[in-house]
Amino acid sequence: MKRICNVIFLLSIILFSCNNPEPKNERPNILFIMSDDHAYQAISAYDNRLIQTPNIDRIANEGIIFKNACVTNSICAPSRAVILTGKHSHLNGKIDNHSPFDTTQVTFPQLFKKAGYQTAMYGKLHFGNNPKGVDDFLILPGQGDYINPKFLGKDKDTVITGYVSDVITDLTLDWFKTKRDKNKPFLMMYLHKAPHRAWWPSPEKFAEFYEKKFPEPETLFDDYSGRGTAAKTAEMNILTHMQYMHDSKVRPSTMEEMGDVKPEIVYVRGDGSLMRPNASGFNRPFGRANEEQKAKYNVTLDKINNDFKENWPNMNDKEKMQWKFQRYMQDYLATISSVDDNVGRVLDYLDETGLDKNTIVVYTSDQGFYLGEHGWFDKRFIYDESFKTPLMIKWPNVIKPGTTSEEMVQNLDFAQTFLEAAMIDAPDDMQGESLIPIMKGDNDSWTREAVYYHYYEYPSVHMAKRHYGIVNKEYKLTHFYYDIDEWELYDRLNDPNEMNNVYNDPKYSEVVKKLSQDLKEMRVKYKDSEELDQSFIYNNK
Repeated sequence: MKRICNVIFLLSIILFSCNNPEPKNERPNILFIMSDDHAYQAISAYDNRLIQTPNIDRIANEGIIFKNACVTNSICAPSRAVILTGKHSHLNGKIDNHSPFDTTQVTFPQLFKKAGYQTAMYGKLHFGNNPKGVDDFLILPGQGDYINPKFLGKDKDTVITGYVSDVITDLTLDWFKTKRDKNKPFLMMYLHKAPHRAWWPSPEKFAEFYEKKFPEPETLFDDYSGRGTAAKTAEMNILTHMQYMHDSKVRPSTMEEMGDVKPEIVYVRGDGSLMRPNASGFNRPFGRANEEQKAKYNVTLDKINNDFKENWPNMNDKEKMQWKFQRYMQDYLATISSVDDNVGRVLDYLDETGLDKNTIVVYTSDQGFYLGEHGWFDKRFIYDESFKTPLMIKWPNVIKPGTTSEEMVQNLDFAQTFLEAAMIDAPDDMQGESLIPIMKGDNDSWTREAVYYHYYEYPSVHMAKRHYGIVNKEYKLTHFYYDIDEWELYDRLNDPNEMNNVYNDPKYSEVVKKLSQDLKEMRVKYKDSEELDQSFIYNNK
């Protein structure tokens, strides 16, 4: 009898183990997915006119999509520093892509690791080569490469053959399958390089999207007559500043053959020196390809270059703008299509293993991006396409599927949101606010009505002037400074394309008065000031 009881007991343990392969973690796992320069206009959950992104949309459909999510400083490395520290750029030190990050700052992965989470990071960090608080990582050096990318690792560096979005996903899935400690909750930072400039798709997506044509934005031929100096002098116009070789994939040999083509634009670095991207903008990515990869790329490159040679001499400026816009969209959106496919691979793995049931999944970008609006590419400005960023979060049994929020939220809020979800105390000096009340549908507990923005990287690439401002759901007030002193006010409800600066319109005098006072108070709240502005100018000349 005793023997039978023992057998039954052992069988019950085996059956229990089979049905419950993992210990139950009360604290949620977190999968943080971030792309680089992914415009909200290029996610079909926001706008389906350019591309379908069914896998990224799954996160919105199963959770919440934020329609007024934005950044504090629309440029890559500073945005990432804000996300990691929960502090504005002027406090974490990373005001632009050139200035150093204050390594004494506490980052939220450090707090997760200290609290018993297993932490990992794969993909693009952009600054530093030893992320703090991360148990395991392989990160791209700086901007990284699309083709056969090099990775910096904790133990050794490595070059991996393949397309970068596929490779980053392979590394992430391998970590889940072979390195994850099932006895611990995890924080996985899954960080895509795409769709950062210059936009090199995989050979298959390159061929597919070259055959597509995309609708032009209504402001493609904006003449900036309704705005100030900053918009008029920025160097991010598709016609005049987007490069034929670097961006449109016109071969150097084709450029030489078409000898009257204007030379590629010369950019000013942050230190005042000059740089000319020239042929290296084409040769660096393509030069990393092996012969088999080059053969696949050349099929589409031949079509592009034949089209250019045949049509370019007969095109007027309007037609050149339209040609460059289509080439831009074809490659930019092709890289996003690969990101979407790969996000689907990771989401499928979570679903198949049951990890989805206790995992918060976040999709965002380090900022927005211009897709021809106002004739522009790139970001930097407080204007909406740059300032706003995609943000969607799913958390089963906590966030009601299909939720939409119009609240003013920022990347500044991510750290405190994740910490609260994981039941980890946030440091008192973090400056964001947890999004969990909104995620749970408790909008009455959300009290923020406006957000603060400050951009510093000038003079530099694209020559977007320094500015700071305050933004609420109705209005946007901005001060451009350094080598000019100009103010702009936009009525976000009645002028959604931000074409007309109404700062000096008497009808808005009371709005200007109130927002000016609110902006002063906000600068005090976030510990920013004119003295700091001058200090950063002096130290970064």
